[in-house]
Amino acid sequence: MFTKNLKTILFTGLMLASVSFISCSDDDTPVVEQPKNIVELASATPDLSSLVAAVQKAGLVDVLSADGALTVFAPTNAAFQALLDSNNDWNSLDDIPTDVLMNVLKFHVLGQKVTSGDLSDSYVNTLGVGPNDESLSLQIETTGAIEFNGDAKPVTVNIEASNGIIHIIDKVMLPPNVVSTAINNSNFSTLVAALTDSRHTTDFVSVLNGDGPFTIFAPTNEAFQALLDSNADWNGLADIPIETLDAVLKYHVVNAANVQSKQLQNNQEITMLSTGKVTVDLTNGAKLKTSSDQTVSITATDVQGSNGVIHVVNTVLLPSM
Repeated sequence: MFTKNLKTILFTGLMLASVSFISCSDDDTPVVEQPKNIVELASATPDLSSLVAAVQKAGLVDVLSADGALTVFAPTNAAFQALLDSNNDWNSLDDIPTDVLMNVLKFHVLGQKVTSGDLSDSYVNTLGVGPNDESLSLQIETTGAIEFNGDAKPVTVNIEASNGIIHIIDKVMLPPNVVSTAINNSNFSTLVAALTDSRHTTDFVSVLNGDGPFTIFAPTNEAFQALLDSNADWNGLADIPIETLDAVLKYHVVNAANVQSKQLQNNQEITMLSTGKVTVDLTNGAKLKTSSDQTVSITATDVQGSNGVIHVVNTVLLPSM
């Protein structure tokens, strides 16, 4: 009897121990939280509630939730309020046309993951589109303080999501046109000064703020300085006769065409706003031959704005006079 009872006790003890072990094992199993995607992270961040509402209104939830590697520059609620305050017709997100809101939001998204450590002075392609559905270019500046699109600043960076990364910024960035793109880039300050010279009878700013599309071959500050240095009587833009300056500037603009570098062909003739022509030379890098026998290098291409595209040249193009 004692042996039988002992066996019963041992069996019962083993069963209880087994149940206890299983129970402890279940209780101690750590709960692994699945990483949140960009939309889920934004939804969990109170200061991004306006962004989430905008994404929902624009129908971009699936785009920003999909697998992949995206970078989102996420404006704060205060940034969205400042956007609404900038337009008397906008009292809420519902007052912004959906197609406009969608492209603005896409302008805040890159199709690749870019951490703050990857940033450099450059232009990057966004999911927003300009003429011919070309990807809009976002300017990134890292010299001095980090800025995006001329004046948007980071608030919090490198928030990791399952499908990319979020950088919170202090402004809603509107896709710039060719004028704003030039103004935002300090390397074009002399070009901007030339376009806004008060002696002009041509209102270049109004023209280039139009629908376009335009293609602009934009000389750098160094290119303009070389032009001034070429004439002993020219110490500044004010010394260039306004008729000459007008003709020169018109020789840098193509009207009614958004010509990206992939569309350039060797020996192609391009008619400028001045009606003068330049010839494309692709035999040894991208160059332009002017009617005054210059050969000018294109040093950067395809800075895409909302109403046109800018290519950078290292010399001021001179038409034959």
